[in-house]
Parts: sequence; structure tokens; C-alpha cells
Amino acid sequence: MTEETPGFEEKPDVPSGATPDDAEPKAAAPSEEEAAAPAGETDPTVGLTAQLDQVRTALGERTADLQRLQAEYQNYRRRVERDRVTVKEIAVANLLSELLPVLDDVGRAREHGELVGGFKSVAESLETTVAKLGLQQFGKEGEPFDPTIHEALMHSYAPDVTETTCVAILQPGYRIGERTIRPARVAVAEPQPGATPAAAKEEKKVDDEESGGTEEV
Repeated sequence: MTEETPGFEEKPDVPSGATPDDAEPKAAAPSEEEAAAPAGETDPTVGLTAQLDQVRTALGERTADLQRLQAEYQNYRRRVERDRVTVKEIAVANLLSELLPVLDDVGRAREHGELVGGFKSVAESLETTVAKLGLQQFGKEGEPFDPTIHEALMHSYAPDVTETTCVAILQPGYRIGERTIRPARVAVAEPQPGATPAAAKEEKKVDDEESGGTEEV
């Protein structure tokens, strides 16, 4: 048997040329996650922040969608209401247009003194009803001619007018609000070419009288 020499301990074999430090075991290097941040501190906060950002983004998108839908609905309601009013006005105008010949007959009967008895009551009821529906009559003698609301059927010259004037209403016009459903059919007169209007003549006469009076003084 081999006797062990006292005072010596058995050491691991060390390759030749190696330093003593190579013989000792090295501690394992820390992982990237451990080196980046301590566990239980930043990871949960980062996750909650990301979730909060996602919720805010989704909420913003849903809010924008809701606002867009509300705006579209309001526009739809206004468009439907506008179309409803337009359709009603057109229907009323078409109905009243069919009644205009009857109103013309009533007007002619009134002019000739034939609007009496039961016929007068019926005529007045009809005129009241159409007035409630918004029908308005227009056209008077002596008013200036307006081609947008007047239709000239007769034309003449007159020395006593200073502009084209309605001198006779052959058929009254009718409107509903600002909408003309029939122009007034009129006879018009224009100033006589080369003639001095009566108003200008009167003014000239006054000027002559004033001038004559000054000369006498």
C-alpha cells in the first residue's frame, strides 16, 4: 500500500501552462432580464401603461364614431324635414293652381255684380280657404311693371307716365309665400318717345314762373 505523505492534500489536476485561477469554478453570468431590471418592479408597470394606452385609443375611436353617427343622423333629419316641407308646398301649389280658374270666375262675377245669394257665400268660403293655405293675390293698377311677377299682354304709350307702368290688370297674379304660381297679366304703358312727362312739364312750368317773377323785379 502507498502511504500518504502527511501535510499534503490532493489537488485537482491542472493542465500545464494554466494559472491557478483557472482551476477554481466561476459563477454563472446573470441573464439579460435580470441585468435589465429587477423582477417585480418595472415589468408590471410597463404592461399596465400599455393596456391603458390601448384603452384610451379604443375609447377615442369609439367617441369619434359616435360623434360622426350623431352628425349624420342630424343631417338626415334636417334633409327629411326639408324634403317634407318641399313636398307639401308643391302639393298645395298644384292644388291651388287647379283652383285659379274658379277664382277668376268669382272675380269676374264680383265685377259684374253677379256675386249674390248662395253663390256669394260659397265664393267667400272658397276665398277664405285658399287664403288659409297661403294663397295671396297681387297686381294693382298704377304699380311699376316688374317682369318677374307681371306678364304684359297689352302695350301702349302714355304721356303721363315716367316709367313702364301697369295701367290695367287683365288677370290677377297669385303667390304662395315668395313663390309665384301665376304672374299677373297686365296691360302696360310706357312714356311717349320724345314727350316730356307731366311731372317734368309741371316742374318746368314752376321754374318758368319763378324766372319770370325775378325778371319783373
